[in-house]
Amino acid sequence: MIQPGAPAPKLSEAAAGSLPLLACIALSAVLMVADHRGELSPRIRATLSSAVEPLWRLAALPSTLWRWGDTHLARQQALVEETVALRRELQLRDAQLARLEAVAQENARLRELLGGKAGYRLSVRMAGIVDVDLDPWRQRVRLDLGGADGVEVGQAMIDAGGMLGQVVEVSPWGATALLVTDASHAVPVQVVRTGLRLVAQGTGHSDALRVPNIPRSADIREGDLLVTSGIGGRFPAGFAVGRVLAIAVDESGLFLEATAAPAARIDRGREVLLVMHGAPEAAVGPPEVAP
Repeated sequence: MIQPGAPAPKLSEAAAGSLPLLACIALSAVLMVADHRGELSPRIRATLSSAVEPLWRLAALPSTLWRWGDTHLARQQALVEETVALRRELQLRDAQLARLEAVAQENARLRELLGGKAGYRLSVRMAGIVDVDLDPWRQRVRLDLGGADGVEVGQAMIDAGGMLGQVVEVSPWGATALLVTDASHAVPVQVVRTGLRLVAQGTGHSDALRVPNIPRSADIREGDLLVTSGIGGRFPAGFAVGRVLAIAVDESGLFLEATAAPAARIDRGREVLLVMHGAPEAAVGPPEVAP
């Protein structure tokens, strides 16, 4: 706007003021022609998109982190629940497996017990142990069979390892048996290697027997197996009694005395076999188990 009294603008100054506008129009025309012929705008947009891509990712980062965290927590919760369920199932399977193993071991032990004396045909009766007394003064067990079941005083008692003891008291519904390790018990034995006949006595300890009064000239060694000799008729011949651990001169200096480990499982097992009286022995067949 021209103020009153001001001189009129010159033509050159008016033309100079419009030159930037003309330059912008000309540049726009050139760019439109170049874009139409060379597809310039898609390239520019692609370049600009690549330049601003990090900004887009940065702006979307909180939402991405939230979704990732929510998914991760959901998966973790599912894994925890699955782990708990699998752990419970594993405990159940372990309990079932332990029971199956116990049953298998029990069956194997009973089979071993019933086959405890090979080479002889003996009539035996299985009895369960209901009480155990293993103090130094009394080495005894209480059985669940008694006189009503045919149990008699003096019957030999064996297990899968060998000679275990003999019945000393009988009531109608139970019996008491003296173990070979009782200090008052003695059993005639024989050294398998040499045939030497001796007597094994209890010591009051469940892990040791003593064999006194051995002649100093006798052929006996550590590791020799002692079996019942059958002398006296109380104990059937051939059952393992113990194995010699040590040999020393006794207090008198005239004889030797041996220490032996019992062959029977004195402090283990819940069943024993009672050898029934009047059963003939033969050189064939496994033991006959009375019903």
